[in-house]
Amino acid sequence: MAQWDVFANPSPRMRQVLPYVVVLQSDLLSGLGTRLVAPLARQLPTQPGITARLSPALDVCGERVTLVAQECAPVDARALRDPVASLREQSHLIVDALDAMVSGV
Repeated sequence: MAQWDVFANPSPRMRQVLPYVVVLQSDLLSGLGTRLVAPLARQLPTQPGITARLSPALDVCGERVTLVAQECAPVDARALRDPVASLREQSHLIVDALDAMVSGV
């Protein structure tokens, strides 16, 4: 599994709203047993203070989804089976969202 790979959400009860997760973790840390991921939402309710920069729209398997950067979390790498897509070509939007979340600018 590589950074920016997209997987089906390993939590079946959340898949309706958050169908996918994207691996944020660098490939340099592939020896770890966990992966830092961010969920991708089908429809993100508007939240005060959440800018479009923090929640960019991305294309996954022909579907428009929204990054939920503020809900990044580690998951057991074994829970991530077969990647369904890669967001490598859209990774600049993800990095920008994470920068906005961490630095606030």
